[in-house]
Amino acid sequence: MLPITEKTLRASFVNASRRESNDLPLPEGFDATPWADLDYLGWHDPKIARRAYVVVPGLDGEVVGVLLTSTDRAPRSRALCSWCRDVRLPNGVVTFGAKRAGAAGRRGDSVATLVCEGFECSLNVRKDPPLPYEGFDAAAARAERIDVLRLRVAGFADVVREGA
Repeated sequence: MLPITEKTLRASFVNASRRESNDLPLPEGFDATPWADLDYLGWHDPKIARRAYVVVPGLDGEVVGVLLTSTDRAPRSRALCSWCRDVRLPNGVVTFGAKRAGAAGRRGDSVATLVCEGFECSLNVRKDPPLPYEGFDAAAARAERIDVLRLRVAGFADVVREGA
C-alpha cells in the first residue's frame, strides 16, 4: 500500500458523515505505519466498542475508507476470513458490516463480511504456506495470495462505494 496522509485518510471514507470522518481516531502509530507491508489499513476505534475502520486502495486506484461495525456475537464455529482465507489463523474472525455509501446507505442497505478480528490479513498472506509437495513454489504462492487479498479487499470497498 502506498503511504497516505491524515487528510487523505479522512477524506477517503465513503460511508461516513463528515463529522464521523473528522472525529475518527487515527490508528495507533499512524506516523510509523509500515506501508510497504500492508495491503490495506484496518483498526478498531478505542472509544466506540464494535466500530472499526479500513482504508483500501480501490480497484480504480483511489483510496476508499469504510466505516465498519462488528456484530455482538462471534461465529458459532471457527470461521474463515473472507479476505485472506488463511486456514492457520492465530486469531479470531469477526463479522463486520458496513452501510453502503450514498442514498443506498441512507435507505439502510448494507453489506457484511467475515474478517480477521485484528486485521492481520496482510501478515497472514505473507507467511510461507505449507509445502504440499516437493518442488512447490512457495514464493509464487505467497505472491498470488497477496494479489488475491488485494482484489478481495478492494472488491469489498467497491461494493460499499457502489451505493453512492
